[in-house]
Amino acid sequence: MVEIIELDEVDRGLLHALQVDGRVSFSRVGEVLGVSDQRVARRYRRLRSTGLLRVVGVVDGRRLGYESWAIRLRCTPDAAVAIAEALGRRQDTFWVHLLSGGTEISAGTLQRTARERESLLLGKLARTNRVLSVTAHRTLYTFVGGRVGWQGLAVLSPQQVAHLAEGRLYRRRENEQITLGPGDQALLDELSRDGRTGYADLAAATGWSESTVRRRMEQLCSAGALFFDMDVLPALLGYQVEAQLWMSVPPAELDATGRALAGHHEVAFAGATTGPTNLTASIVCRDGDALYRYLTDSLGALPAIRHIETAPIIRTVKRAGAVLPL
Repeated sequence: MVEIIELDEVDRGLLHALQVDGRVSFSRVGEVLGVSDQRVARRYRRLRSTGLLRVVGVVDGRRLGYESWAIRLRCTPDAAVAIAEALGRRQDTFWVHLLSGGTEISAGTLQRTARERESLLLGKLARTNRVLSVTAHRTLYTFVGGRVGWQGLAVLSPQQVAHLAEGRLYRRRENEQITLGPGDQALLDELSRDGRTGYADLAAATGWSESTVRRRMEQLCSAGALFFDMDVLPALLGYQVEAQLWMSVPPAELDATGRALAGHHEVAFAGATTGPTNLTASIVCRDGDALYRYLTDSLGALPAIRHIETAPIIRTVKRAGAVLPL
């Protein structure tokens, strides 16, 4: 069982700082928080060692022309855990959840080609007799998630956030073309396990020089093909209940409703998709009462939502980045 640590102001400031820039230096975080860089480093190592926190390098597949899909599986009760773990081991999946009574799975997937998509959805999953049904809908737009972080972490002032952002090594350049080369996979694999891996270790893993690693990371980040996600267990912040939502919204109201969700602190992810439910969200709440209030008050105040389906998340098999050994 994961140990939950009580956080103080330095810990919470560090979490928000890492959300702003996953590879920010501890010295810059110390400047913003008014503490020493050694203290910041100790806090990071403590949280990282417990498994409650990690920074991961994430490929923005849509920037590379990949397709992002949201899939739901209904399985026989004896098979859901094994199937979810198998999905989690795939490099093209992320955010793999066991839902409700443990017979349903939700996951995201990035597919480079139609053949890859068909191989997963029409081949591997369709031929598994313990999978009772599969639905898959393409994610068209992301309102919260990935580069747009969860607001539940926000504790720093706008001035502090701006100071952190000034220190970013990479500056986004619009419309820059990028393709992955044969040597990139080792780099991305290392960063998917730990986005703060040092340049010397990345050079050893790739066989490149440190200057080549630094230059390639700058190219990938500035082109928007790579970003760094601060992956934290919501329980660390006192959020004990997570759920998946699927909503139906008239097309003319979809964008406004999605942007309204982006302003809710409970929403960790929100995206527009194809299919009969065209708006999906992942939410985190303090407890069951808070979930009820969110559904009835916050969502109830959005008149464009015509239908909503809610499924509690009972276990997250894979988050952002690579699955780490237990």
